[in-house]
Amino acid sequence: MSISYKAAGVDIDAGNLTVERIKESALSTFTPAVLTGLGSFGSFYDLSELLTAYTHPVMMQSIDGVGTKIMLAKMAGDYSTIGRDLLSACCNDIIVHGANPVTFLDYIANDRLEPEVVAEMVAGMAAGCREAGVSLVGGETAEMPGTYRDGEHDLVGIVTGFVEKDRIINGSDVIASDVIFGIPSSGLHTNGYSLARKVLFEHAGLSIDDSLPEVYGDRSGRTIGALLLEPHTNYAGAVRDLLASGLQVKSMSHITGGGLIENVPRTLPEHLSAVIDPESWDIPPIFSYIADLGEIPPLEMFHAFNMGIGYTIVVPQEQAQQARSVITTCFGQQAVRLGVIAPGDGRTVITGITGAGGAA
Repeated sequence: MSISYKAAGVDIDAGNLTVERIKESALSTFTPAVLTGLGSFGSFYDLSELLTAYTHPVMMQSIDGVGTKIMLAKMAGDYSTIGRDLLSACCNDIIVHGANPVTFLDYIANDRLEPEVVAEMVAGMAAGCREAGVSLVGGETAEMPGTYRDGEHDLVGIVTGFVEKDRIINGSDVIASDVIFGIPSSGLHTNGYSLARKVLFEHAGLSIDDSLPEVYGDRSGRTIGALLLEPHTNYAGAVRDLLASGLQVKSMSHITGGGLIENVPRTLPEHLSAVIDPESWDIPPIFSYIADLGEIPPLEMFHAFNMGIGYTIVVPQEQAQQARSVITTCFGQQAVRLGVIAPGDGRTVITGITGAGGAA
């Protein structure tokens, strides 16, 4: 008996249909610098005009995934924002160093190719690319029965950007007394979902259609599913405006897995610490609800989640008053003065929280 590739679980026709469905989304992000469309063995991007803007261009790349948030998208049957999440996470990871994101590549793997699901992911990704001025130059879909369980998907992306060498922001000039500002997140972004799902759905037995109890003060009326699927904010455009404002930006951090505790020190000298006051902003209700349901101590919450702060910016103390106004204008959100840089050992100190990374 003859066995076909399709019988083994790989449907080439579905792959071709998928390409047709995502082609329009990808094309909508192209600039004249993109020389190839979908279907070639790789992407060609003309750098000749782009690089004239730099004296000493440095290319920066970052790869990331959306983690187990994609399982929540599956639960909700809504994949419309998960691609945007991926694009935002990758852009934020390079813009912190001053690199302007230019191109994006995606990789989508699953046990069985579902063209409509992939098209939904890519449509959201392309929308995010258009808003961020990034070209979705290509990608790859992989159908791997046996590697993934039925209905499982994985989503990964790579962003490429450029920065002038002498304008790389790496925190090397940060000093004690500098001030830390924070920008609110739009929720969990793409980190902490393994813990959130464990607490909300496995431990508490809730569904994505449930709402937060009124005592938590969430007046949005959104369900738990909607709160958790809130798209990851892309800060690239705002940071471009910030860097063009003339404000002295010494350090920036994208608050991803590890929260404020792990991410802020990544762009600080080892002899300094970030001292952050958790009372300086209102922690969104979804985090308080997760903490209460799971009886999770504050330090663990600050390690697992961004706790409502998606991005941080360090500026000189003498520019702090001006910085609050400039940052608020650029980001379209009220900048939060989180704390200060102090002599230390290269960690984040959350005041009032004991344990590693916290204040005794």
